[in-house]
This record gives sequence, C-alpha cells and structure tokens, in this order.
Amino acid sequence: MDAVVGGGGLLQLPALLLVPGITPVHALATNKFASIFGTATSSITYYRRTHPDLRTALPMAGIALAGSFGGASVAALLPVAVFKPIIVIALLGVAVFSATRPAMGAETRLRFADRRRHHGSAALIGAGIGFYDGMLGPGTGTFLVISLVSVLGYNFLEASAKAKIVNFATNLGALLLFVPHGAVLWGLGAVLAAANMAGGYLGSRTAIAHGTGFVRVAFLAVVGVLILRLGFDVWNESLRGWFTTR
Repeated sequence: MDAVVGGGGLLQLPALLLVPGITPVHALATNKFASIFGTATSSITYYRRTHPDLRTALPMAGIALAGSFGGASVAALLPVAVFKPIIVIALLGVAVFSATRPAMGAETRLRFADRRRHHGSAALIGAGIGFYDGMLGPGTGTFLVISLVSVLGYNFLEASAKAKIVNFATNLGALLLFVPHGAVLWGLGAVLAAANMAGGYLGSRTAIAHGTGFVRVAFLAVVGVLILRLGFDVWNESLRGWFTTR
C-alpha cells in the first residue's frame, strides 16, 4: 500500500500502539525504522524501472530530511489530538479536489517552466511534509503524491516514484533523532522491516505494471480510508472528552 501511493503508517503506527506498554514515541520511532526499509526497497525498484528525475527528487529529499528531524524533535511535546481534526479536513479537501478532476495526474504537465520556481515549490513541499512526517507521520506518502501531482504537475506514477525517495529521506531524518535517544524497539522493528521490504517491492512492481490510472484509483481509496480512520479517532476522542466533563 505504501509503495503504491503512501499511507502505510495508517496501518502500521496504530498497530504498534496496540503493543502492551509501548509509548507513542517508541511506536513512532519503530515505525520509522521499519518504514525506511520499505521506502528504500520501493525507491530502488521505481528508479530501476521508471528513472524518475533526480534533479527534483534529491534536493527535495534533502530538505525534507531536515524538516523531518525538526518534526521529530517536537514529537513528544505536542498532543497528536490537536492535529488530527486538521488532517481530516485537509484530506477531505484532497479527496474532493482529486475526484472532481479525473484528468489530473493522467500525464505529466509541469506547472512551472522556470526551474527555480519548480525547485522552490518542491523545497517548500519537502520542508512542510517532512516536518509533519517527523512529528506524526501517517499519510505522508499520500500528501507527497498529491502535492507532486497538483502543485508541480507530475502524473501519478512519476509522483509516486519521487514520493518514495523523499519519504525515505523523511524516515531517515526522524531516525537521526530517535536512534541516539534509544527510542527504537529493535527486535520488533526488524520483523516489521523485513515485511516492509517485501511489501515495498511488490507494491512498486504492481504500480509500475498497471500505470498511472491504477495509482490514481489507489490514491483515492487510500485517502478515503485515511479520512475514515482519522475521523473515527477524532470522534472517539471527542466523545471521551464530552463524557469526562460530565
């Protein structure tokens, strides 16, 4: 799922939080450790078969790495509940925007002829989404894909290939902070890493084989699941808060 269009953390991070005794920071760090193996595998597979333009992807990845490090540094300080309603609203906007524009992302039509504006926009996307990924994470790949399609003008397949390279960097940026602080659960992380590598390979091969149309449909499906999952969390937290005050 993550290799095709992002959103793997939607499944993996909540699953880690079900482990008895695990703290949110340990879950986030272990999720990043496992995910970096999946994004590395899918990045290599995409690169070997689609040859994405690294002149955009690599600088964007470098800035996203710095943003992710910054996000990870405040991950333990900010309550996740504050951000979830904002993310749900943003995803609803993304879903409506994408569903009502069926031609969007069907083929690459770069928005900016000026390379400086193109790379500047890519840098802003990388910094913002990188910070979000280090701080919270779920849906990062999905946000990267829609940004690369809607802001820069790539087709869905090219956007997915570049998103994996950037997502690898955001995982690495967060790990540069988490590993020295001993936040990664290595045994559990190793099992998840092996599974992520297998999933990353199969997912990227599937996306390449079926093309942009398949990736667009998968993208809309993942956004829908993200909205339902995070919306359910917001609803539950609101109910708990309401009963607590009564």
